[in-house]
Amino acid sequence: MNTELIVVLDMDTKKEALSAVAACDVCSWFKIGAQLFTRLGPSIVHDVRKKGKQVFLDLKYHDIPNTVAHAAKAAADLGAGLITLHASGGHAMIEAARVAVEGSETRILAVTILTSLNEAALQHELGLSETPAEAVRRLAQLAVDSGAHGIVCSPRELDVLRTTLGDEPLIVTPGVRPDWATQDDQKRVMTPREAAQSGASMIVVGRPILKHPDPGHAAAMILEEIQP
Repeated sequence: MNTELIVVLDMDTKKEALSAVAACDVCSWFKIGAQLFTRLGPSIVHDVRKKGKQVFLDLKYHDIPNTVAHAAKAAADLGAGLITLHASGGHAMIEAARVAVEGSETRILAVTILTSLNEAALQHELGLSETPAEAVRRLAQLAVDSGAHGIVCSPRELDVLRTTLGDEPLIVTPGVRPDWATQDDQKRVMTPREAAQSGASMIVVGRPILKHPDPGHAAAMILEEIQP
C-alpha cells in the first residue's frame, strides 16, 4: 500500500497558505480546515487547485441528510478531493452525502470520536456506555457500510481499524510526528514510517513541516520515510 502525505494549511491568510503550498511543491495534497475556510471561503480551494494540488476539505459536516447532501455536492463542485463528515450523523446522512458526490472524484471520510473526548466525556456528556475504542470501531463500520469511502482516525486506532475494515477503505491519520520533530500538544503519536506500516492510506502533518526552517525539505524527508 502506498501512503500519501497531506500538508495542513492551518493559517489565516491567502499569502501564508499559498506560500506553504509553494514551499511544499513536492506534495500533492493539502488540507483546508475550518480556520482557513472560514477566513477565505471557497476561493482558497480554487487557489490551491489552480496550483495543480489536491484539496482535503476538512469541515466535518453534521446535519440532517438533505443539508449534508447539498454541502457535499457543493464541495465536490469546488473540486475537493476529500471531504469529512461526522459518522455520528448516522446512516441516512452518510448515504445522502455519498449519493450527492457520485460521478465526481470527491471521496467522503467519516470522523468517528474526536480525540479530545475521553471515556468520561463519552459517558457523562454524550451518554455513551462504550469505551472510546469500542465507539470508534462501531462508528467506523457504520460509516463504511453507509457509503463513506474511508475514515479519519488517530494512530492508536490504525491497526484495529485496518483489521476491522479490510484493505479497501481509506484510513487517514493525523497525529503523526517524525522522530526529528517535537510532539507539540500531541500525546500519543506515531512516526510517518510506523503509520504507513500500520496501514494508513494518508497521513496528515502540519507543524513539523510548516515550522521547519525548510518546509520543502521536511516534506521530502517524510515522503521518503513513507515509501514502501
